[in-house]
Amino acid sequence: MTLEHKIGQLIMPDISTITMEDVEQYRFGMILNGGNSGPGGDDLAAAPLWLDLADAVWEASSAPLGAEEPSIPALWATDAVHGHSNIPGATLFPHNIALGAAGDEDLMVRIGEATAAEIAATGIDWTFAPTIAVARDDRWGRTYESFSEDTDLVARLGAANIIGLQGDPASDSFLDERHVIATAKHFFADGGTNGLDQGDAAGDLDELIAVHGTPYIPAIAAGVQTVMVSFSSINGVKMHGNEPLLKGLLRDQYGFEGLTVGDWNGHGQLPGCTASNCPDALLAGLDVYMVPEDWRDLYDSLLEQARAGTIPMERIDEAVGRMLRLKMAYGLFTKPRPSERAVGGDWDIIGSPQHREIAREAVRKSLVLLENDGVLPIRSSARIVVAGAAADDVVRQSGGWTVTWQGGGELTEDNLPGATSVYDGIAAAMSEGGGEAILASDGTFTGRADAAIVVFGEQPYAEFEGDRADLAFRDEEGLGLLRRFKRAGIPTVAVFLSGRPLWVNRELAEADAFVAAWLPGSEGQGVADVLIGTADGAARHDFTGKLSFGWPSGCLAQSDLLFPLGFGGSYARPPAARNYATQCSALNATQAGRIALFDRGLAQNVTARVSAGAASSDLPRLRGTSASGTFTASGVDLDAQEDARLLSWTGPARLELVLAEGAQLPPNAAIAIEYIAAERPGSSLSLISDSGTLDITDTIELAVGKGRRRATIALACLGNKAPAILGLAADGAAEITIASLAIVPGQATHSCNGPF
Repeated sequence: MTLEHKIGQLIMPDISTITMEDVEQYRFGMILNGGNSGPGGDDLAAAPLWLDLADAVWEASSAPLGAEEPSIPALWATDAVHGHSNIPGATLFPHNIALGAAGDEDLMVRIGEATAAEIAATGIDWTFAPTIAVARDDRWGRTYESFSEDTDLVARLGAANIIGLQGDPASDSFLDERHVIATAKHFFADGGTNGLDQGDAAGDLDELIAVHGTPYIPAIAAGVQTVMVSFSSINGVKMHGNEPLLKGLLRDQYGFEGLTVGDWNGHGQLPGCTASNCPDALLAGLDVYMVPEDWRDLYDSLLEQARAGTIPMERIDEAVGRMLRLKMAYGLFTKPRPSERAVGGDWDIIGSPQHREIAREAVRKSLVLLENDGVLPIRSSARIVVAGAAADDVVRQSGGWTVTWQGGGELTEDNLPGATSVYDGIAAAMSEGGGEAILASDGTFTGRADAAIVVFGEQPYAEFEGDRADLAFRDEEGLGLLRRFKRAGIPTVAVFLSGRPLWVNRELAEADAFVAAWLPGSEGQGVADVLIGTADGAARHDFTGKLSFGWPSGCLAQSDLLFPLGFGGSYARPPAARNYATQCSALNATQAGRIALFDRGLAQNVTARVSAGAASSDLPRLRGTSASGTFTASGVDLDAQEDARLLSWTGPARLELVLAEGAQLPPNAAIAIEYIAAERPGSSLSLISDSGTLDITDTIELAVGKGRRRATIALACLGNKAPAILGLAADGAAEITIASLAIVPGQATHSCNGPF
């Protein structure tokens, strides 16, 4: 191989930033599709389009080279973290936190097998799964990607899932046509950063290894072929550059012989490095750089450093050798193009009844009964009400990493064909027993009701946007419905959809029964399998789920436990009645400090909406296009994946960020904004509140091409009234990138007249 082609094997770009000409020229070792990338720029693309692109990548990377050098096909990796979750119509299994509650190793093998087959049908070779983080702080936005806070449970379930995805390494099924390459991630201690994504796991190294490193031992024994390195740090040292742990622990002590890959531009976070220039990561033990956008510059810098001897040829050959051994183990050199493989293009595999039945089984095994005052199971001959905005919402019940990276947003049930909502599952079960389930999302119905099931919980999220300052569940929709039904004398069942345990004592106190249903995925009927009994009230399935995380009694970061690890009631052994403390200091505390509206993502309890004339529409997580079509918010990368928003206007529109009701403003409040202006606005652009406006057009024109700018402007510039709304408005064409927007205490650094 030429040096140029060796360097290409060490680079992993995103499909959104490459052409097939690039694939043929640079001979990448592998490519990936990020959470918001899809064929032709369409992250909602149907399965056949993914297979078409897989064929194109195979053909471009297999194009003949000179007679002295063989062609080496590229591998394609995806984040299939709860099923082949980028593909509309795929089976969506419950997220890992739910599978931890199920605690069933055989089930994990079968889930891995089903997921692998669906991935292989689309021609993709590799999944960045499973996550074997041991999450120790539920505020972390990736808690639901962790099986448990218990190291041993994570180790067992992770190894079982790897065997399902790759096949048994001791059998002929290993990496055969129905299996794919798996990845154990993120090495290591990503779950030990005190709730901060990409944070620092600090403490005694031996203890950190015992808690967070141990799951990699059975993962390696199960034959995992690749390990993804964590964004996070260990005692202040970024893992992408941590040679003692990447080599000494992972290689020498654990005996891992496979390929290590980076996370999204994670190498660029090393001191002295950028996304396009970082020899230190390779020297520390990273084999492949995940560099979605800056791959061309990284290629050039690595090539120059190899020629200069900054990176020894021995190290390059070592990393390339690992990539080639992986491809040989996978049989890539003898496989035909993806569409000609055994299951390539077999669309009956995607979302098959057999796979959906496994997912349904996983849902019912994952449900955890926290309380039951004789309400459950419900007779299927009864007449019940099913309420809550989440009751008939397959997008919401599936959580993050569903078709798109963060999930939710503009996704609808049309993007999840074949999925069954919690309500639809309940309605079908009630009908079988001669009863009736009335959908009343807002709680309004007529006639009698023998019971009410209220489905509520978190909105979808993934990392960054999912991090929290505390554990208080603030959305009071479910609480209001429970109180309403209780006042009417109707027995209530709370079904809580969440990616982590949260402080829900108020809801627990109002409900007669409470079920932690996690993020069940596409097969909502699994909830009904356990909650709805026969016509005479006998249970069809009992609760078997046990908490894989302790449940907090308080709402702050550190709390005593209300329900311990391993807790879970059943019909055979009902949970004991208890009293709940319903006061939470985080709910009542005044906001004396910074109030973030947008910071790496839309802040908790801030609503984004766009008004244009008479049209008004919400933009969940500040992403998507307004109903008027004149405003679009897109995720862009500044310091991390999609941690900023590109705001674009093509006509008149007002972006309004609505503060949480009752938010107390800090003294001498000011607006702090961090932004980038790439082009002159074609119309006026203003900061707005519900009491005034401030024209910033001249300021934006002066800021064009000057990179990131920060300004603090007195809130009084927008009027004397304490605002309930802050935002931006344009009369026509305009564009600005927002990195953060907040209300802060202290004096403004810029005048109302600008520039700033």
